[in-house]
Amino acid sequence: MSAGRTLTYFISDLHLGARYMADSRAHEARVVGFLQRIAPTARRLYLVGDVLDYWFEYRHVVPKGHVRFLAALAALADSGVEVVWYAGNHDIWLFGYLREELGVNVRDPKPGGEFIDVDGTTFFIGHGDGIGYRSPGFRIIRSLFRNRLCQRLFAAIHPGLTVPLAYRWSNHSRKGYSTPTALDPNVRTSLEIFSRSLATEHPELRYIVIGHHHVPVDEPVAANCRLIVLGDWISRHTYGVFDPADTSFALREYPAGTTLA
Repeated sequence: MSAGRTLTYFISDLHLGARYMADSRAHEARVVGFLQRIAPTARRLYLVGDVLDYWFEYRHVVPKGHVRFLAALAALADSGVEVVWYAGNHDIWLFGYLREELGVNVRDPKPGGEFIDVDGTTFFIGHGDGIGYRSPGFRIIRSLFRNRLCQRLFAAIHPGLTVPLAYRWSNHSRKGYSTPTALDPNVRTSLEIFSRSLATEHPELRYIVIGHHHVPVDEPVAANCRLIVLGDWISRHTYGVFDPADTSFALREYPAGTTLA
């Protein structure tokens, strides 16, 4: 690996392939541009869930599309960048294809996240849909989607039926969607309680990094620990960067046509 590759990048909630995107091809191109720009400095890339708006791996079939994005991920992995993909609530069904074909490390820790060491600094990372406030309906759906029997029954249905159904479901859930400007008060309170408790139990913890909520957040939850919510790539195009030289974490935005300088 190049000596210049020292940074760790975090990105979530890209929702690639979503039918409600005004221009899906341009959206994918923007993500690919980001991946190409970080390549000279990236040591690691963490994809923190809902990277794809829908994905289900059958034994011999995967959904079409995302070719340029997957190729860019493969190029990073082939060049020595560690690429880790955390399952979200839209891309739950990551079973083996991405690991085998792209060299991506797929993670789905329970409950809600896992502790990792990044160049000597302790992180807690997960998509975020399994922690904090969740409506009863969301809890039920999440449980069904992760149930092995339900997954087998779903896999028994021809993808010609399930793929259109999945995208219609996603479109319906985003009907009337507008970019949130702040976390829901219930969500904020529950995340703060969770984060402060975690930081108290694990004083070595420095960063709690999640996605899911589509609102960028960077705030202290203890003297030496910060809660990071990565935002989204539906409208904000935000990402995180960790620099081991000074153990700093920064939330940044990637507008079209800009560099990472």
